[in-house]
Formats: sequence, C-alpha cells, structure tokens
Amino acid sequence: MVDVLKVTDVGGDVVTGLLHRYGMECVALGVDETIPGSYWGDSEAGLIGAKIYWRPDTPLHSLLHEAGHFICMDDSRREQLEKDAGGDYDEENGVCYLQIVLAGELPGVGRERMFHDMDAWGYTFRLGSARAWFEQDADDARAWLVDRGVIDNDARPTWRRRTT
Repeated sequence: MVDVLKVTDVGGDVVTGLLHRYGMECVALGVDETIPGSYWGDSEAGLIGAKIYWRPDTPLHSLLHEAGHFICMDDSRREQLEKDAGGDYDEENGVCYLQIVLAGELPGVGRERMFHDMDAWGYTFRLGSARAWFEQDADDARAWLVDRGVIDNDARPTWRRRTT
C-alpha cells in the first residue's frame, strides 16, 4: 500500500470546511460502499455536480484533485458534471497546481506533504517530481489560475470558482 494521507487523517470536517467555501458538499461513505462519480474507481474520490464523495480509504490528494476540477471548470461543464471532469491540458495543470495550494491551507498537511503524496501515487511531471514541477515548470499553470481568479498573484486561494 502506498503511504499517502487519507481524508480521515486530516479530518472530514476540516476538508468539508475548506471545500464548503467553494460551494461543494462533501459526502462521506462507508468503507465498503462504491464511490459514486469516481472516474478511477476503487478508493478515488467521485464528483457529481457540487457533491464530492469519499470514504475512509480515499487519499486526500484524490479528493483535492477532484475538487480542483470542480473549482477550475466553467459553469456550463460544472452544471453537467458527473464522473468525467473533462478539461484540457492547461486546466489539468491548473488543477494539479491548485491541489498543492489547497493542501497548504489544511492544518498538518502543507505543500511538502502533497508533493510527497503526488509522487508516491504516481503523478508524472516533466521534471520528475511534483515539487520540481511546481517550483520550476508550473508558471503556465499558475498564470492560468490567476487569469481565472482562482488564486491571487501570491498563489493564495481567492476562494472563488472559475466562472468564465
């Protein structure tokens, strides 16, 4: 088993509070329940509309990544959202960048831990690690998020979803 933080390691109420700021509803499921709206299946978080589904074995990075899709997509896609967030290359990079930023807002998590968890889970980046990508190769992702009002110029969350 890969050593990554689970949602329960941070606390469902903490994550719920963070995502509620974006108008999302976190739905906790039992350990043996199938996760509705999960693109990858197994323990991966699921999205249907503004609801994000998770269970005790759901990795935190998965929940933050799927939440990032909800936050980064435009309103028309958000209204039809079920399982496949879609999006293009630039949006996917923005989602990865945002999940790292959001991890920095969670007590006891932070960006360093998210770098570790993304690498451990198998995210792939041109420079070989999430940290190297974030620090040296993600200017386009950061600019994409700033241009859409999702983060500010200091790479802090604005607590607003993309609307255009």
